[in-house]
Amino acid sequence: METSPPLDAKDRKILRALQSQGRLTTLELAERAHLSPTATAARVKRLTEAGFIRGYVAQLDAAKLGRGMIVFVEVKLDRTTEDVFDAFARAARANSDIMECHMVAGGFDYLLKARVKDMEAYRAFLAKALTELPGIRETHTYAVMEEIKNTTAIVL
Repeated sequence: METSPPLDAKDRKILRALQSQGRLTTLELAERAHLSPTATAARVKRLTEAGFIRGYVAQLDAAKLGRGMIVFVEVKLDRTTEDVFDAFARAARANSDIMECHMVAGGFDYLLKARVKDMEAYRAFLAKALTELPGIRETHTYAVMEEIKNTTAIVL
């Protein structure tokens, strides 16, 4: 099992700053971490190489882009065999409407999060998912009425 190097307080400051504002310059990041720009750049490089920083993204406004409706879908498979799990996972990864797909323990097999334009688009998504995602026996949908909290920040 691979172990990660320990994080010190400066590493945590850098990670907190970057996850709240990924476009900080090295100089701005150095000021927040109370380090020199050279030391800050070296730490960011080390944190990236160690896998703590996986990448940088822009957070887009889904509603402005015609994807304002969020739906969560519980999926039960017809069989819980490795080949069905693998086929379902491949198909879910390939479906651009699905933003998240989690295999879960409990009363169903997968929990999907999808973003679509509206209920009509959701109905089209569901019809497509039922025909393209293999092994589905049953689904239960939960349409989000109001998004209360949505963050990608990890507590450090």
